[in-house]
Amino acid sequence: MPDLIPSQQPSKRLFVQTHGCQMNVYDSSRMVELLEPLGYQLTEEASQADLLLLNSCHIREKASEKLFSELGRWRDLRKDRINQGHGRALIAVAGCVAQAEGQEILRRAPFVDIVVGPQSYPRLAAMVAKAEAGQRALLDTEFPAEPKFDSLPALRSDPTALNPTGNVKNVSAFLAIQEGCDRFCSFCVVPFTRGAEYSRPVADIVREAKQLVAAGARDITLLGQNVNGWHGDDGNARPSSLGRLARILAEIPNLKRIRYMTSHPSDVDMDLIIAHGELPQLMPFLHLPVQSGSDSILAAMNRSHSVADFMRSVDLLRQHRPDMAFSSDFIVGFPGESDADFKATLELVRAVRFAQAYSFKYSPRPGTLAASLPNPVEAHVQDERLQELQALIQELQDGFNDGMVGDTVPVLFEKEGRHSNQIVGKTPWLQPVVVEVADDPDSWIGLERNVTLESRMVYSFKGQMAKATTPEIDLQMVES
Repeated sequence: MPDLIPSQQPSKRLFVQTHGCQMNVYDSSRMVELLEPLGYQLTEEASQADLLLLNSCHIREKASEKLFSELGRWRDLRKDRINQGHGRALIAVAGCVAQAEGQEILRRAPFVDIVVGPQSYPRLAAMVAKAEAGQRALLDTEFPAEPKFDSLPALRSDPTALNPTGNVKNVSAFLAIQEGCDRFCSFCVVPFTRGAEYSRPVADIVREAKQLVAAGARDITLLGQNVNGWHGDDGNARPSSLGRLARILAEIPNLKRIRYMTSHPSDVDMDLIIAHGELPQLMPFLHLPVQSGSDSILAAMNRSHSVADFMRSVDLLRQHRPDMAFSSDFIVGFPGESDADFKATLELVRAVRFAQAYSFKYSPRPGTLAASLPNPVEAHVQDERLQELQALIQELQDGFNDGMVGDTVPVLFEKEGRHSNQIVGKTPWLQPVVVEVADDPDSWIGLERNVTLESRMVYSFKGQMAKATTPEIDLQMVES
């Protein structure tokens, strides 16, 4: 595709709505960059947009229905815009839902102009240019031979995408290092919507990480559908490992925190476990989805690990990093799940004492093996089990947070608080902390300080600096 010439016309306005995983957030930011040469700048008002872009997921049935509901509202916005004489806004749908239901989207919402799958983002600007010229119902859900990342432009030096106002420094950032999945869990659509596993080379990841740090990032989350299965080329035509990559990234000056998600229990290896014990930058909070505490259900899910395998990894990680805490994902009411199977899940939750967890009722996704499994669990049983599981998860989460009141922990400050003298940051376990400061809160952004957690609010802590400190000048955060 020929290079796109930057627009000489006044900026066009782009509204982006992102649903689903962190990879979708990353993808949305890259799509914003791809559309800049066409003159598009972000707006926070959908009613003012020349292009409305909805990037959504396909993991659960409700996500698809929310998509069509939102598209209906956008259709009405466009009618109002036309009636007011502002011209016709384009509507585009992206993400896994576009990949899985592209034709269905155009059938149910024929007013949509563009449908583009995750692997086709590099061609989005060309599709938008065609739509601007009058073409409609443009669909691209192909899996190109060339990896998506090889076709994307280099990350810009100041990546403030998805931040239309431009007045918040991006202390935390996402960096996609892997995409796709070869696991084929029986309930999951990811292998069909994101494709086969692909791992980006070490050099590309390091280059992007350095750009993010230069722009102000201090906490980088490495993303992938199976992120700890990453095995990118190390520059010597040899596959590397996530533990090795973490060691390389930890050498980048001013990169204070490294995280990664989402992991598969079967790909937790000793190199990664040891890295957690050796690298202070590698955070002691790991999202490790287990889905069920029953071996028979795990087998039906094709998870390729047992409960014992999962517990072995948890125990080893805590041996090497005693302050390690875990979050997880659970599916209740999977076909064939008995009362005993569900009880086993509750027992696993108590044994690990998760600091956080996400739980959902099973919903069949078209094209997956689980959609044809016998013995569905009745809806009211699913509801009862979900409520019981979520009550236990909340109890453990409250206990984890209550147990930290009075502790002094490092907090990385990210933004100003609601009041003029407040600064907000996060602990290594992603808990928000509000601290009052005597000077300009903005001068603290990007700095990490020890904070005593004095009290717990509903979703955050109130803290106080552990000792009197003066904000240090962080040259990487000084705006030119």
